[in-house]
Amino acid sequence: MIPAMPASTSSARPGSAVRWGRIVVMGAFAALIVFAGVWGSWGAAQHAMLPKGRERGTLTVTDCLPERCEGTFEPLSPGAERRSSVRIERSVAVREDHSYDVVLEPGTDVAVRAGVAGVLLAWLPLGGALLLASVVVAGGMRMPRLAWVLGGAGAALLTAAFVLS
Repeated sequence: MIPAMPASTSSARPGSAVRWGRIVVMGAFAALIVFAGVWGSWGAAQHAMLPKGRERGTLTVTDCLPERCEGTFEPLSPGAERRSSVRIERSVAVREDHSYDVVLEPGTDVAVRAGVAGVLLAWLPLGGALLLASVVVAGGMRMPRLAWVLGGAGAALLTAAFVLS
């Protein structure tokens, strides 16, 4: 007969180190995804959210190519100059023969949508990152409530951007 083993004095359950390791690794991965979404969004969002001191005006789109659209720029802010050719990234929210409120990136002829629609469109990469991070949080970290919050925030951002643009 095998003598009975003494009761363990440790309160840790078997596998808890693996469980905590999984939570830490997946949490870092989810944070990296969200950080990448913020990083991808900030390039355009800074111009849309902080237009003070930048050239603001109206862009009338005259021609669209596969990757970008071009048009004329009518200034609305003091110090802004009228331009015959300004570029804006082509997206589902930019159509030919339509006018949009824009902010020009400093020192360039590249326009970014302004106003609420512009801010929401600029943050689209973050919305996608929140949706992706919610899957990682739900599956990898086993935290469904946090996953629903992340996914809901991402879906709300994407929906608002397309409804308001």
